[in-house]
Amino acid sequence: MEWDIFLAPYKQAVDELKVKLRGYRDLYEVTSENSPIEFVTGRVKPIPSIIEKARRKGMPLTQLNTQMQDLAGIRVMCQFVDDIRRVVELIRSRTDLVVVEERDYISEKKKSGYRSYHVVVQYPVQAVSGEKKLLVEIQVRTLAMNFWATIEHSLNYKYNGKIPADVKTRLLSAAEAAFRLDEEMSQIRDEIQVAQLRFLQKNADD
Repeated sequence: MEWDIFLAPYKQAVDELKVKLRGYRDLYEVTSENSPIEFVTGRVKPIPSIIEKARRKGMPLTQLNTQMQDLAGIRVMCQFVDDIRRVVELIRSRTDLVVVEERDYISEKKKSGYRSYHVVVQYPVQAVSGEKKLLVEIQVRTLAMNFWATIEHSLNYKYNGKIPADVKTRLLSAAEAAFRLDEEMSQIRDEIQVAQLRFLQKNADD
């Protein structure tokens, strides 16, 4: 496997999608609307991780392009849970990609407590050999969800995937606390918006 050649189009897809999704922030600023996107990151899966996942899932390396959906990954961070739905709608409405699969880990969180919304898309890149249609996984989550997921991923790596039971329990509790924080912040935002509307209406009536 010539990894550099194989992964080059995936790096191109990540770079292009980061630019396109970040562009929404500028569009929202022009219209003076609050952007549902806080920031966007992306990466191509590291080679050791690809090999380990392929071994664990029983995937032949010759079929990675069709069987491994997260070789290219984009992560979109939002301030509020409601913003996640807005971002997903933006992705669905794009004409330069095709949504292949959606996985809602917010309504139905994983057993670990993990929450995020995953959208797998087929995205075309223009390579030297012609157009290639690649699978890219876009994860959309709040800042709180991302903080928890980053720590959980780090602990999984530290414990080689065998996190002690008591730590798992505490992580699950922390995940619920993070989600309650998201809900509380959303409620605070809604209350502030209602108060602002009332203030503007009162000034207009005076």
